[in-house]
Amino acid sequence: MMSRLAAVTALSLSLLLAACGTPVALPGAASAGASTSVQSSTLPAVQADAALTAKLPQRVRDSKKILIGVDATYKPNEYLDADGKTVIGMSVELFDAVAARLGVKTEWQPSAFDQIIIGVQAKKYDVGVSSFTINADRKKAVTMVSYLSAGSLWAVAKGNPKKVDVTSLCGMTITYQTGTVQDDEIKATDEKCPPDKKIKKLPFQDQGEVNNAIMTNRADAMTADSPITAFAIKQSGGKLEALGDVYDAAPYGIVVPNDQADFAAALQQALTDIKKSGHYDAVLAKYGIEKGAVATFEVNP
Repeated sequence: MMSRLAAVTALSLSLLLAACGTPVALPGAASAGASTSVQSSTLPAVQADAALTAKLPQRVRDSKKILIGVDATYKPNEYLDADGKTVIGMSVELFDAVAARLGVKTEWQPSAFDQIIIGVQAKKYDVGVSSFTINADRKKAVTMVSYLSAGSLWAVAKGNPKKVDVTSLCGMTITYQTGTVQDDEIKATDEKCPPDKKIKKLPFQDQGEVNNAIMTNRADAMTADSPITAFAIKQSGGKLEALGDVYDAAPYGIVVPNDQADFAAALQQALTDIKKSGHYDAVLAKYGIEKGAVATFEVNP
């Protein structure tokens, strides 16, 4: 699905208009570093919009930064740089551009994936940005602002030596990340298997461990969000291949507390603005996931 850090086509872009706006750093500069951020040779600086800044929660306005819960193990969407500390990736660059439009900085705080929504509810994080698929259960717990479309995709060893059939997984060893929609999918599938042929579930909190499990033949197949599986296949040196096509496409969403409607609306508008300016499409092009682009951004779609 994606080529890692594909070159961005040169774009002719106009500056975002903001009557009271002031220029801020390019997206990704603080979190991703110059080596991974979209560069000024192709993009002008995002300008802050004072009207959007005014819609931010008081804590964010006072600190001038957004605290973001993220599972930094999900290449290429969000992961740690070579220093083992700096969070980088597609989601990081995209949300850094959003934050720039809002007139604030970002602080990315790595967390276990299944603890991020809990952290947002407890106000430990201002938002969660970690490839969250929007679904009914999550919308009951938090507010979600859509920003990308992705599905699920299976991968197996080259040639599918275990003859995995995704329509008949009973008795197979399947690896996936805990707390994800794939986790729910495997559990639901396993409930339909006979007692003597249950799925051998091999879940991990770290997506890197999921990838390693399939690479080392500890599992017969893996499933993850389509950008993540495609990236794992590309990085496998020909050892992995896709099994079937992308399925169950759904939007990713930025996670916001339920009591912060103005914040959600500001995020929605900021996404719309960086789409108009070209920043949104440029980030997706850089990571080779243009097919995941959405035309409009919605609150709790």
